[in-house]
Amino acid sequence: MKTIKKLTFVGLTFAGIAIPTFYSAVHAQGNTFTGTVEQVWEDGFRLNTGDRTFRVDSWDVCGDNTMNYLSAKDPVKVSGEFSGLEFDAFSITDNQETPVCTASEYRE
Repeated sequence: MKTIKKLTFVGLTFAGIAIPTFYSAVHAQGNTFTGTVEQVWEDGFRLNTGDRTFRVDSWDVCGDNTMNYLSAKDPVKVSGEFSGLEFDAFSITDNQETPVCTASEYRE
């Protein structure tokens, strides 16, 4: 990988043709997104921010109990970082900035 002006260049090849792919430096740093939950499963959910939709891995925050705390159409704020195609959540809060779930709740 070669870094060029805060962009990481990753070269991919397809049928012998080099296809440059750029990932913003924002993918490597912590971020916060506000949006609406579209779908929930045991350790994650799909978040729609209005501009984009992506999968959130909530296991570190809710364990395998995300469905006990979130439902489709819930508004949330998620902090964390991208890891591959998923967003790893460090915290999940509701409109009142109250944590939706915490790691200590599911590990007791």
